[in-house]
Amino acid sequence: MNETERQIAATGSTDTVTTPDYFVHESSYVDEGARIGCGTKIWHFSHIMSGAKIGERCSLGQNVNVASAAVVGNGCRIQNNVSLYDGVELEDDVFLGPSCVFTNDKTPRAAYPSGPDHWLKTLVKRGASVGANATVVCGTTIGECALIGSGAVVTHDVPAYAVMVGVPARRRGWVCECGNLLHGQDAETGQVVESVESAKNLRCSSCGRTYRYNGDALEPISV
Repeated sequence: MNETERQIAATGSTDTVTTPDYFVHESSYVDEGARIGCGTKIWHFSHIMSGAKIGERCSLGQNVNVASAAVVGNGCRIQNNVSLYDGVELEDDVFLGPSCVFTNDKTPRAAYPSGPDHWLKTLVKRGASVGANATVVCGTTIGECALIGSGAVVTHDVPAYAVMVGVPARRRGWVCECGNLLHGQDAETGQVVESVESAKNLRCSSCGRTYRYNGDALEPISV
């Protein structure tokens, strides 16, 4: 049943049917009370639960589940087979690769359900990407524009612009907002340095953005 058919079934009349400013494939379900922004597209066999919040211009692939207390920002792209459970929040322009996994309970028991009071929030900040089949353990924050490699298991907070790979995930480099891997070239002198951390200012060879290392993460200087 598509969105228009649901409205007809609910009201018993075609007179009050309005066309939503987002797209939902006829095989998917959007529960009453879900909030979906303009221009968003929800593809095959997905389920958006009542209370879920999805921003504008998002794309949700096949078999995506968004729980009641999950939040999706504007411009996000969620690939096939991803479930966002209660407590997961995506800021704007987040990319989630196919079959990546989120959790919300570190000590789950079928016989002793802990309930919402024990669920931990997971935050994925603006522009970050999570690779295919990666797992993000609940209670963590992934920094702005960070890149999580395919199959990685994130068990702790991730700095902004960090590249994380492995099990458990460890930082193996830095990445620009545009997605280009950053190498140790000082933006001021042009000289190659031993590491990103030792460069005064780092320039992306692809888009020209510059960054400085603040002792914990990269921070942008200019675009």
